[in-house]
Amino acid sequence: MSNNIPHAQTHLAWTWHNSAEPHDLQLERIAIPQPAAGDVLVRNQVIGLNPVDWKVLTPGLVDWQTGHVPGVDGAGTVVALGEGVDKRWLGKRVAYHQSLARPGSYAEHTPVAERALIAIPDALSFDVAASIPCPALTAWLAIEKLPAIQNAPLLISGAGGAVGHYLVQFAAARGFVITAMCNPRHWPRLQAMGAAHCIAGPLAPEQVWPEDKNGTFFAVIDSVNEDHAARLTPALKANGHIICIQGRLTQWPCAPFGRTLSMHEVALGALHWYGDDEAWNDLTTAGVQIFDDLVNNRLVAEETVAVDFDELPQLLDKLRHRQFSGKPLVRINP
Repeated sequence: MSNNIPHAQTHLAWTWHNSAEPHDLQLERIAIPQPAAGDVLVRNQVIGLNPVDWKVLTPGLVDWQTGHVPGVDGAGTVVALGEGVDKRWLGKRVAYHQSLARPGSYAEHTPVAERALIAIPDALSFDVAASIPCPALTAWLAIEKLPAIQNAPLLISGAGGAVGHYLVQFAAARGFVITAMCNPRHWPRLQAMGAAHCIAGPLAPEQVWPEDKNGTFFAVIDSVNEDHAARLTPALKANGHIICIQGRLTQWPCAPFGRTLSMHEVALGALHWYGDDEAWNDLTTAGVQIFDDLVNNRLVAEETVAVDFDELPQLLDKLRHRQFSGKPLVRINP
């Protein structure tokens, strides 16, 4: 194993103890994990928090043991290499999206599969890099489901969130005419990034899509939930596409030989179990392109809210209760 690891054998990490409450995470000193074959060890600089982080704290949702380190997004420097890893990674600045089954980013160090690494250009900060993987790569997976048709009308539901922030920009770059569905406070930002129209949303419980707007869109991308996505399907034209980011439709949204709609689901985390090396190469190549677009002002990153490592549970709880706007970050190893 090649490494630049400090002589210390332990590090600080936030650990899970069978509670759904972020405040029940415990800051402990535990052994630094060693990179297995095909892995690197990243010394984290910034941790990106995401809604999935508080959702999976609920016992039973993921097969975690007491003391597991949560967290899926991080950015830092490669300080050790497992067997078989390209030696050029040592010392590189990287960002990553971690499997929920592995030790996560809520620690000073995280073991990460080589194939999941995204090199960070020198001109990009760790803050911006750590804010990218979960929301921007999810948005990229979603937009890649669609054939790029110039001026095709696209509805993005839940556009005010982190995934929507990047979806609007990716869709605009591909030539779609975008209608963003979200709280009106997000409209100026989304219009500045390429949304042609904005409508209030999401739909209220039991509210249906207005009948006079049926058959309006080539595609709908929904990041609210499966029920909300199902209620938006009347908005689709024949041969249209419905893409679900939160959950998926449980029933086909049209009768046989009807509008012949296509259904898609997006689950970034599933690639850790089912993605082959080609799929991961496609994903990390997209990540590198996203970083390049940010450096060259072709993409706009989210505004960020950053705290120190010892404040992580409090910020995660505020994220759960939507008590602020912006991308939550935790700085570590300054």
